[in-house]
Amino acid sequence: MLRLAYNLEFADLYRREGLVKLDAHFLDFLSAADAALKERLLAARADPSALAQKDESKLLLDLAPHLERFLSQLFGIADEVLALARKHDELGPLYTVKRQFVQRRAATKIKPAEAEGFDGSALRRELTELFGNRFDELTFATHVDAWMKDEAAHARELDLALKYAAWALHTPAGRRAHHDGVLFKQPAKTDPYNLLLHARRETENGVTTYRIEPDHLRRREGFKLTDPGTDLTGALDQANYCIWCHNQGKDSCSKGLREKAPADAPQQIVFKKSVFNVTLAGCPLEEKISEFHTAKAHGLPLAALAIITVDNPMAAATGHRICNDCMKACIYQKQEPVNIPQSETRTLKDVLELPYGFEIYSLLTRWNPLNIRRPYPAESTGYKVLVAGLGPAGYAVAHNLLNDGHTVVGIDGLKIEPLDPALSGVAADGSRVPFRPIRDVNELFEELDERIPSGFGGVAEYGITVRWNKNFLKIIRLLLERRAEFAMFGGVRFGGTITLEDAYAMGFDHVALAMGAGKPTVLDIPNGLARGVRTASDFLMALQLTGAAKADSVANMQLRLPVVVIGGGLTAIDAATEALAYYVVQVEKFLRRYEALSKEIGEDAVRGQWDAEEREVADEFLSHARAIRAERALAEQEKREPRIIELLQQWGGATIAYRRRLIDSPSYTLNSEEVEKALEEGIVFAECLNPVAIDVDQYGAAKSIRFSKQRLDENGKWLADGEHTLPARTVFIAAGTQPNTVLAREDAAHFKLDGKYFQACDEEGRPVKPQYSISKPARADVLLSRQADGRFVSYFGDLHPSYFGNVVKALGSAKQGYPVISRVLRQRPPADARSAGDFFAQLNHDLRATVHEVKRLTPSIVEVTLKAPLAARKFEPGQFYRLQNFETLAPLARDTRMAMEGLALTGAYVDRERGLVSTIVLEMGGSSNLCAALQPGEPVILMGPTGTPTEIHGGETVALVGGGLGNAVLFSIGEAFRKKGSKVLYFAGYKKQIDRYKVQEIEAAADIVVWCCDEAPGFTPNRPQDRSFVGNIVQAMLAYAKGELGDNAIRMQDVDRIIAIGSDRMMAAVGQARHEALKPYLKPHHYAIGSINSPMQCMMKEICAQCLQPHRDPQTGEVRYVFSCFNQDQPLDLVDFHGLSERLRQNSLQEKLTAQWLAHCMEELRRQRPMV
Repeated sequence: MLRLAYNLEFADLYRREGLVKLDAHFLDFLSAADAALKERLLAARADPSALAQKDESKLLLDLAPHLERFLSQLFGIADEVLALARKHDELGPLYTVKRQFVQRRAATKIKPAEAEGFDGSALRRELTELFGNRFDELTFATHVDAWMKDEAAHARELDLALKYAAWALHTPAGRRAHHDGVLFKQPAKTDPYNLLLHARRETENGVTTYRIEPDHLRRREGFKLTDPGTDLTGALDQANYCIWCHNQGKDSCSKGLREKAPADAPQQIVFKKSVFNVTLAGCPLEEKISEFHTAKAHGLPLAALAIITVDNPMAAATGHRICNDCMKACIYQKQEPVNIPQSETRTLKDVLELPYGFEIYSLLTRWNPLNIRRPYPAESTGYKVLVAGLGPAGYAVAHNLLNDGHTVVGIDGLKIEPLDPALSGVAADGSRVPFRPIRDVNELFEELDERIPSGFGGVAEYGITVRWNKNFLKIIRLLLERRAEFAMFGGVRFGGTITLEDAYAMGFDHVALAMGAGKPTVLDIPNGLARGVRTASDFLMALQLTGAAKADSVANMQLRLPVVVIGGGLTAIDAATEALAYYVVQVEKFLRRYEALSKEIGEDAVRGQWDAEEREVADEFLSHARAIRAERALAEQEKREPRIIELLQQWGGATIAYRRRLIDSPSYTLNSEEVEKALEEGIVFAECLNPVAIDVDQYGAAKSIRFSKQRLDENGKWLADGEHTLPARTVFIAAGTQPNTVLAREDAAHFKLDGKYFQACDEEGRPVKPQYSISKPARADVLLSRQADGRFVSYFGDLHPSYFGNVVKALGSAKQGYPVISRVLRQRPPADARSAGDFFAQLNHDLRATVHEVKRLTPSIVEVTLKAPLAARKFEPGQFYRLQNFETLAPLARDTRMAMEGLALTGAYVDRERGLVSTIVLEMGGSSNLCAALQPGEPVILMGPTGTPTEIHGGETVALVGGGLGNAVLFSIGEAFRKKGSKVLYFAGYKKQIDRYKVQEIEAAADIVVWCCDEAPGFTPNRPQDRSFVGNIVQAMLAYAKGELGDNAIRMQDVDRIIAIGSDRMMAAVGQARHEALKPYLKPHHYAIGSINSPMQCMMKEICAQCLQPHRDPQTGEVRYVFSCFNQDQPLDLVDFHGLSERLRQNSLQEKLTAQWLAHCMEELRRQRPMV
């Protein structure tokens, strides 16, 4: 039970009034200890701008020990904080002896050649005796530190220690012996062109590749955390290596390395650039790095974190394996920089691991007496801000606006899983409930390979790999979600469910756009979308949001080796490492399920549905999985780590192919550590390879990729220099992204473009041109547009031309930009007088989706009706939704989590008054079969409507051609055409008589219905004008056109527009027949479209690129690519139906095995819950 000091209640820590009281107690505490210091603090708060930077740093460090004691007493953990401080102090000799003895004496007085002659083992034995039969680095340092206080009396001991230190420092054997330590190391000189210390460069057939030296392979296990980061010893080593240059005003890690200002602009800040032309602007947040290192080194861990959170309250989102802008600008430019990200993250973890450590960190993001500009949140302003996108930029903007007194609502198109209300303070219906203190941060943490992807965090969730502890996302989320002035909604896409006009009508005063995920670049090369080719962003999103990498999921993602990744950025690095890790998980899961099913239903039954290609792939997966199983068994027997990397490399492994040199690649120039870490996992980096074509096998799947080898001539020009081929069953395209400006096409009236980015404006609404690609522009031009009523839109992170590029730049955009929002808000009164609670209640009603009813229509078709008022009101004919259940709430059957992949479902009809959306689901054996298990009242995600509404015209004759499930899409389309005054001729096709559903709705959508069925005797029409045909739908259209079905009230020759919706084969057949059998019966210039059912994943328009569809001009043969989730209605003459068919089969083997596996699980699932 948490008992706070000063008669404070836990709830006080989350209310402004309580934080004001808390601050008063701190000031009293400070006054009792140092009244003059309190007066200095109050003066600084009264006029922060009057304080010079050095004086502010001194003030913070003078306050640090008092804050340390105050927090420890507040939370009743004085003993634990004291114990942590003692650990800091006990490690002190390590850093003193390292600097004064190892580096200043051993490194200089004894040369490497002399050290080679020392017997390190003998020296160690002698020292061990002197140390009382114990030897470790701290023991060594502690004794040497004591001996140095009386060197004359300990000359012999110091001589032994000096020789040992030289041996450990200078010789390969010594370095191996202390590989994991900190004492016997000194900073190495850096060569920017050779930053990969353990990479082996090889050239064969004119192609240069980089691999890790075999001794430095790092063996990861699936999707567990791959890098836990440093411990306290390592963090203090970095804190002591830092020279605390804030004292000299040279803390370039924070402020940037600056050039001399031009004579004509002495106030202008100009940053130096690296040899790779990277601007060395330092930390985009200007975190007080030198100051927190000082506090950390002095044993003040809580105060060190408080100093960090002054400028970086979202510190859980930065640090180790996330950002390194600070390191690149470190004062050490010719030797290894201080590893600031490591020390920052360890500082956070040291506090989190204390009792109530999360609550301490959380508190410091709201109340921080070291933040002289905003020690606690401002009073409520009454303004309401909508933040669209909950990635790093979005959650940072939300946090800063909350502390500025505004009410904030965050939305994101991704599914955001619910948390336990006792932790989050938010119930399933969105209402606020009491939450409890978190004593042990470990109750928030899960093993990463078992963790449920929450969806919160945007690119930090789906784009960053398990090199980073994603449990930190739950911490960041709780910093926001527990605040009464904040509400959050997943599955709500800005521009779809909510438009700008909607937001203003709802009562928002401002909209901040933080939808940073960019549009992936597509390679326009032969077979550029062959089966096996996908964008890296598609792969990473599928891997980390669908649960494909988890042993208990039903998600399907098929990947074969070898893998080739095209690109040279960090996305390419991540795709390569995760592909190898996923391959092992995939084949092992495949083998487990194959063996279980074979035992239950027989191997022939399992394999019976597979075609020749699928059998070939299956045998490949099974043989590889069995080889991995055998290697694991052998490794256990031999008591060593399994050598899985070697097996993966034997099967082709993963190669990153970049068109320029390694040293030109963004991953190397921006974060070379990530390149080396990837090589450690067995990745190969091949340079100077420009892709020209993908070759396919007899099945149409990728088998290799051809490159043009590139070389740099003496004039610095790149020239083609021959061809090279790499085998590739999987190709990931990581060739960069373009800004996400879909809104400019969806809502051109409100969103204008200036080149590739949105047009910016100043606080008066006048156009401005933001500085390009600079994390610290002279002015934060974050405003996008001003509306006629004075309300503004702003934009942040990767959407913005200044701040795109990485997580910490996104956070920097929020820090620099939120004051601009607050200023423009004050230009007009709040638009809505409701309290935050009342405002949120309306949003909860409108935006949270629940299951209303589940009804079986046919043996294989289910109707799911959902209550989702705003999604219903926004629907227009032809649009669709993404339906998902929550993994958190999904049942577990036979060790399989019944969480569905995102299903693209059309709205069959909507009831706007009741807020209902009806969707029709065809059970195909995978996730779609789980819809029958949905329960009335169950919360779900219904993202949308998305896609482009079908164009509805009046005065036309329209032929609707629906095959099977496609008829569900056509109900609303036919009805809309009829309301506009068009005539509708509807061909409704089914394979079997039992497949027909919603007859009355189809009749209401058409003037004439031609009922088509492959199965005799066909259907009997209910209306006199309707017709029936036994056969396929193209035959029915031809028979109708010829008059073979009777007199035609609507002639085929009068049709102006054809809309075909159904299977890809049916639509292809209709498209072809228009130019052949049906041609004599159609207008020469009729318009024909199909609603293209590409594979889909995010459905958020031009983000993941799984829905990419090639279009081929029939006259020129030119190929271009469209995103079907944006433009699902596509001209039939342009659609590459063969390409569509191939992409629909990209996971076919996995899908078939999953269908059998789900059937295997259904009996247990039915025992747990009723199913229709």
